[in-house]
Amino acid sequence: MQSNQPFIPVTPMSKARSTFHVLAKPIGPICNLDCDYCFYLKKEKELYPGVRDFKMSDETLETFVKSYIQSQPPGITEINFAWQGGEPTLMGVDFFRRAVELQKKHLRPGQRFTNALQTNGTRLDDEWCEFLREHGFLVGISIDGPEEFHDKYRPDKGGKGSFKKVMQGLRLLQKHRVEFNTLTVVQEDNGKHPLEIYRFLRDECQSDFVQFIPIVEGVGKGMVSTRSVGKRQYGEFLVEIFEEWRKNDIGRVYVQLFEVLLGIAAGYPSSLCVHKKTCGRAVALEHNGDLYSCDHFVYPKDLVGNINKEPMGELMETDQQRKFGNDKSDALPDYCKRCEFLDYCNGGCPAHRHIETPDGDPGLNYLCEGYKVIYAHADPYLKAIARTVQLGLPPQNYEQFMPGATPAAPAKSIKSKRKKKRPGPR
Repeated sequence: MQSNQPFIPVTPMSKARSTFHVLAKPIGPICNLDCDYCFYLKKEKELYPGVRDFKMSDETLETFVKSYIQSQPPGITEINFAWQGGEPTLMGVDFFRRAVELQKKHLRPGQRFTNALQTNGTRLDDEWCEFLREHGFLVGISIDGPEEFHDKYRPDKGGKGSFKKVMQGLRLLQKHRVEFNTLTVVQEDNGKHPLEIYRFLRDECQSDFVQFIPIVEGVGKGMVSTRSVGKRQYGEFLVEIFEEWRKNDIGRVYVQLFEVLLGIAAGYPSSLCVHKKTCGRAVALEHNGDLYSCDHFVYPKDLVGNINKEPMGELMETDQQRKFGNDKSDALPDYCKRCEFLDYCNGGCPAHRHIETPDGDPGLNYLCEGYKVIYAHADPYLKAIARTVQLGLPPQNYEQFMPGATPAAPAKSIKSKRKKKRPGPR
C-alpha cells in the first residue's frame, strides 16, 4: 500500500527529466525452456538473424550500469536493476558478481542499489542461492500453478515438464532465505481454476507476493489464440481470488494488482505502468545495448537507440520515446474516456488494445470486459480498505466503511504485521 506517499498528479510526459526503469536482458531471448506462449523466443530470429552469441559483454554491462546510475534525476536515492531474459541465469553467477561490483563502483554518494532477477528457477543451486542471499537479490519465480497447469505450456527443450525443477529451485531459495515472489501467467486453462492456483501459490509455494500476467496473443483483427485467457474469464478469475484475499489474506499476502488498485482508490497514481495514464518510462535493454520502448514492444520500429552510442538519459528523452509514452493517453478511444473505471484502467496495456469499441473505434483493450468485472466487484471494498488504512486502522477492519455499514466507534490502531516488500520483477 502507498498510504505514506504524497499525492503526485498524473500528467502527460513533460520535458522535465523523470525517473525510469530498465528491464535488462543480458542473455537476449535464449532460454532453457520452450514455453508455448513466450512471445520473446522468436525475437532471436526476428531481431538478430545470424547472431549466435547473445551474451552481454563486460563492456556493455559497465556502460549500462554507469549510464543507468548517471541518468537518474536528482533526488533518486534507490536504483533498482531488474534482470530478465530469456533465462538470465544462463549468463552464470560470475556475470552478476561483476554487475554488483560495477554497481558499487559507479554508485554516487547518498544512493543505494537493489537487484531483482526473474527466473524460471530450474537452474538454481546452492551457489546461486548463496550469492542471491548475500547480495540481497529479490527473485521472481515463474510458475503457473500446480504441475498439471504449469507443465501444459512450460516444457523444457526436450518437451518434458519443468515443474519439478522449478519447485526444487524454489525450495533452495527458501532454504537460503532468499526473498522471492511468484509470477503466474494466466491462460485459458489455469484461468478456469482461480482458487486452486491462488491457494497453491500461497500455501504450497508460500508466496506472499503474487503477480498475475494475462496471456493475450493477437492472431488477426480482434482475434486471439485459443490459449489466450478469455475476456470475461480474466475478470472472473480475479474476482474469485479477490474474495479469497479480502476474507483471509489482507495484510499478509500482496497480490500486485489488488494493491495497485488499492493505491488508486486511495487517490494515488498507479505504481504499475499498465494502469498509468501514460507509459514509456519502463524500457527493455537487449544484450548488445539496444534500447527498446517497452518489454512488450521489442520490434525494429520500437528501437530507441543503443547505449554504447548514446547516453541512456538522452535516449529516454527522445521525441520517439516521448510520443510512445503519450500515445497511451492520446490514442484512448472516447468510449474509454467515458468509462466509470477510467481511473483504475487508463486503457490498460497498449499491447492489448487491438479490438474495436461498441462505437466502432479502434484501440479498445481486449481485456476491457474482464477489467470491468473485477473493477465493479472490487471498487466498494477497495475504497473501504483505503479509508481504513488512511485512518491508521488495521486494513482487515474495512467492513465498517462499506456502503450501508453502521459506523463503528474509533478503534485503536494496530499495525499490520505484513513485511514490506519492494515491487518485484514484472
